[in-house]
Amino acid sequence: MDDFAEKLIHGRTHISPKRLGSPGPSKSQKDKILLAANAAPDHGRTLPWRFIEIQESSRSELGEVFYQCLLDRDQNATPIQLQEAREKALRGPLLFLAIVSYEDSNAEISKQEKLISLGCAIQNILLSSYSLGFGSGLSSGRALQSARIRELFQLSKQEEPICFITIGTVLKTKPDRIRPEISEYHSLF
Repeated sequence: MDDFAEKLIHGRTHISPKRLGSPGPSKSQKDKILLAANAAPDHGRTLPWRFIEIQESSRSELGEVFYQCLLDRDQNATPIQLQEAREKALRGPLLFLAIVSYEDSNAEISKQEKLISLGCAIQNILLSSYSLGFGSGLSSGRALQSARIRELFQLSKQEEPICFITIGTVLKTKPDRIRPEISEYHSLF
């Protein structure tokens, strides 16, 4: 494997959104990051995914939805928990919502294949961000499956929100995680 590719693949690690700060990618860097997504496998060229950038001006609205989603799930949530839910929307300078579309424009392409295509697009975004010197992390949670999120982002019935992608400058790191040995995920048939 090419040294650059190996360093890129094995060097990139998940960075928690709360450990990502400014500066974030410039406009041209953001364009490079997003352009990397379109190199993902896309059987039938159906583009079964998209990314919504949550701008600074929309972060408080997303935070309010996180707050309301927590209240929907837990009427006994403490004020601190509710505030933390709101603050999740404010983490990191660049925030995307990754969405898969299961629209059946080509019945031969399965939902699983569309989801894998999105996963590859996400990985390309993460690797591109890392190559530009930024950290990145994925986050999800029960709020993603709520009607409130669907309404906020005006998702169609055929679309599913999969995860948030946060990109920024690494402010703090944790020790590298121990990666599994090949024997833990590979076997012969």
